[in-house]
Amino acid sequence: MLHDQTPHHAPAGKPDLGLHDPLTESFAPTFEGRLLFWIALLFSVFQIATAAHVIDLPSQVVRGIHVGFLMLLTFPLVAAARSAGPALKAIAWVLAGLGVVVAFYQWYEYTGLLLRAGDPLQRDIVLGVIALATVFAAAWVIMGPALPVISGAFLAYCLFGEYLPAPFDHRGYDFAQVIDHMAYGTEGIYGIPIFVSSSFIFLFILFGAFLEKAGMIQLFTDVSLGMVGHKRGGAAKVSVISSGLMGTISGSGVANVVTTGQFTIPLMKKFGYRAAFAGGVESTASMGGQLMPPVMGAVAFIMAETLGVEYYEVVQAAIIPAILYFASAFWMVHLEAGKHNLVGLPKSELPSPMKALKEQWYLVLPLLMLIYLLFSGYTPLFAGTVGLALTVLLILGGSIALGLPAGVIRMIFWVGLGLVAAAFLQFGIMVILAAVLALVAWNALSKGGRETLVICRDALAEGAKTALPVGVACAVVGIIIGTMTLTGAANTFGQFIVAVGQDSLFLSLVLTMITCIVLGMGIPTIPNYIITSSIAGPALLELGVPLIVSHMFVFYFGILADLTPPVALACFAAAPIAKENGLKISMEAIKVAAAGFVIPFMAVYTPALMLQDGGPLADQIGYIPAVIYIVAKVVLAIGLWGAAVIGFLGGPLGWPMRGLAMVAAFTLVAALPLTDEIGFALSALFAFLAYRQMRGRMETA
Repeated sequence: MLHDQTPHHAPAGKPDLGLHDPLTESFAPTFEGRLLFWIALLFSVFQIATAAHVIDLPSQVVRGIHVGFLMLLTFPLVAAARSAGPALKAIAWVLAGLGVVVAFYQWYEYTGLLLRAGDPLQRDIVLGVIALATVFAAAWVIMGPALPVISGAFLAYCLFGEYLPAPFDHRGYDFAQVIDHMAYGTEGIYGIPIFVSSSFIFLFILFGAFLEKAGMIQLFTDVSLGMVGHKRGGAAKVSVISSGLMGTISGSGVANVVTTGQFTIPLMKKFGYRAAFAGGVESTASMGGQLMPPVMGAVAFIMAETLGVEYYEVVQAAIIPAILYFASAFWMVHLEAGKHNLVGLPKSELPSPMKALKEQWYLVLPLLMLIYLLFSGYTPLFAGTVGLALTVLLILGGSIALGLPAGVIRMIFWVGLGLVAAAFLQFGIMVILAAVLALVAWNALSKGGRETLVICRDALAEGAKTALPVGVACAVVGIIIGTMTLTGAANTFGQFIVAVGQDSLFLSLVLTMITCIVLGMGIPTIPNYIITSSIAGPALLELGVPLIVSHMFVFYFGILADLTPPVALACFAAAPIAKENGLKISMEAIKVAAAGFVIPFMAVYTPALMLQDGGPLADQIGYIPAVIYIVAKVVLAIGLWGAAVIGFLGGPLGWPMRGLAMVAAFTLVAALPLTDEIGFALSALFAFLAYRQMRGRMETA
């Protein structure tokens, strides 16, 4: 799913990360729980109806109602998940009610607020303060203090920044102006992040929820096991592949850890991997899921919206680095398996990947259609709506098909349903919606069909609950964006980065990386990307880094923040499953994810790595040769780094050999005069010595 989902109960001696996701329990079987369930269901129905234009409302009103639903669900659900007493539950419902009042005010006063923009009434200010207070409170209870504190600091800067010394001061803004900017219009709470959350992100969360209910996770697992489960170190390779596949429908690394990790981490431990390494592999692979198109943790859609580029351009920049990231993780686990002689699973005990695909191939169709639509120039909103509708068609149609006689009649049914689905290209989304309603009515008439409808109903409610953390994060991070647009605060940091970069681009990149990792501690990927791209993106662009590359740079390090100590959310999510210390898992994850730290730097110096134009290398040797050259160089650097970190290549490597491999890998990355030549020479020397060492062992044996 698209939010960070950590286990609610941390093991003894570990930090309690439950505060980052207190919604891990299902809806309680009480009157309050059932009420919240139906509110969540209504939230999903509203979002689908607005996406499909069944309900047409102004964008500002949709954003306001979206935030109202977030407030209405967040406070009571968190109170219920934490077993709060009657007093706290009453406070939770009061805060939820205030959120609804603000949403209703945005709707009722829509025209009036437009007409008096910049000159708010007293009641506008009061409601604006309530809107800000509820959003901050919701962010605090659902994600912990990190993001609200950072956003609060930016809000305080708006109000009191005029008293700071130059160059950090601004001209000053009165209280009413700040509240009007933050709580109304298309800046602040209701800015681009909430626009994307209320349109694209919510739909893709539901898309993933329905595919999971339909059995997509099992399909990914069976295919992964069948492909590599019998190979050396197959258990860990299954983790890498299944997490990569999971990333195509889900964009949350921490959610991927607790989803696929429940299976892969015990499997790795069973076949001899150290607990810390098993947790590190799963954490690394799961975080990489956010780099894997088409969903990319929903950041792809925000990036495209922010940069004003087509979605496919973002995917184009992401695809090679994502493949290299997973290739690096795959290589690391292969070497670790060789070092400890960890064999694969018996092939007779493994599922057949072809059989799994043959039986459940239809589950891949919505994903393929989603990718086709996104790359054909359709908007993410349209593609997500159609992808979700096709998934529902398959689930409902599959239930009906099971009740039909096998053979010709069943085939005619599927062909007819396929033609109806294809008709949307000619006649629009209403054709699919009509088909969905017809299938719902048909399913309601049979016992098996009614069970399928219950599954779909539950997926709608669970999807809405899953959307809460990322939606609330988008609302509160909008305050940071609002501060940037009101005060121009990004210029101060940007000027500093640019000043450093005039002397050393590498140093400015390191400063940006550190900023991304520090800001990313405990903050979900989407708000982290929004914050860092707003601050550092323009500075890197001014230093000559291509636009998409600069944004991908901060996106990468925002993701890697979930692997780096001391917070390392993904690693602490893996800790209770692996039964190991989260910090130990974090140290292993950093080793496995080494490519993730290298690729963004290499892309800055050679943009061809992200399939972008420009760069001196492309000018010298041509674009296609530059792409091939840089990819080959990264692959070689990854290979050397793996041998250095694991200490194995066909046999154990001593520290002199590991040091040589590390130096060779570093020189290939450095992008300074003559470093490539030195790197290739050292690589050749390492390969010769490793071959001679391996041959000596074979002769001795």
